[in-house]
Amino acid sequence: MVTIYSKDYCPYCTQAKALLDSLNIKYEDIDVTHNQELLMEISQKSGLQTVPQIFVGEKLIGGYTDLAKLNDEGKLLELLK
Repeated sequence: MVTIYSKDYCPYCTQAKALLDSLNIKYEDIDVTHNQELLMEISQKSGLQTVPQIFVGEKLIGGYTDLAKLNDEGKLLELLK
């Protein structure tokens, strides 16, 4: 299961969701725009301070550029199996 922690005004979040949509990959989008407490909690877990924060299960993938790189290298779909 892919989970994206995002903010409603974040262009990288939009790009990450569009990439997953184009690959027909289902994901859970958790909007942290107005939930600073959840953002701080997930940032402590990931070590990242920015969004999107993308996880496959409990494994941190990173942000949009990390997701796109995995896709460009042909590793994204393999990771999701």
